[in-house]
Amino acid sequence: MNLLLNHLQALIFCATSPVSIEELQKCLSEALVTEVSVSDVLEGIEQLNAQFSTDAFAFQIYAIGGGYQFLTKPAYQDSVSILLKHKSKKKLSASALETLAIIAYKQPITRSQIEQIRGVSCDYAIQRLLEKGLLEIKGKANTIGRPVLFGTSQKFMEYFGINHLKDLPQLRDLAPEENSIGEAAAL
Repeated sequence: MNLLLNHLQALIFCATSPVSIEELQKCLSEALVTEVSVSDVLEGIEQLNAQFSTDAFAFQIYAIGGGYQFLTKPAYQDSVSILLKHKSKKKLSASALETLAIIAYKQPITRSQIEQIRGVSCDYAIQRLLEKGLLEIKGKANTIGRPVLFGTSQKFMEYFGINHLKDLPQLRDLAPEENSIGEAAAL
């Protein structure tokens, strides 16, 4: 039973989202080369949670979203929220934002086209934006050398809270209204 518990613990731990009981059962049966029943899996989860219920552990297995996942205990919520707050403070630099704006409005676009607009090298900014998942490679241009074409990703849409690129603000939305000749400026 210890072998089953260790495998069960490893499966739930490595999953990035809740794992269904059926998925756990199938994986365990294949890994252990023996039939593992759903009741064995449920019993194993109960045994693991009994071990994790002590103060020696800051996490537990929770039934969530139709599956099971490791989550921290509510007592440690403040510590985790501080960490998440610190991570969210890592903002984009001005050069990364400029590069991202050019790509968002002109996509698909090559690195040389971006550099031509910005007037400076943008290798580092593009690399950071790719690492953050805000950009993705959209293909290759049909020009000499077949340079890579960059565009925004789905994470970009989520990060900036838009559903479609048409939702990006247009220049006319950002420019202040100019006075017409003979009109007084509004205060």
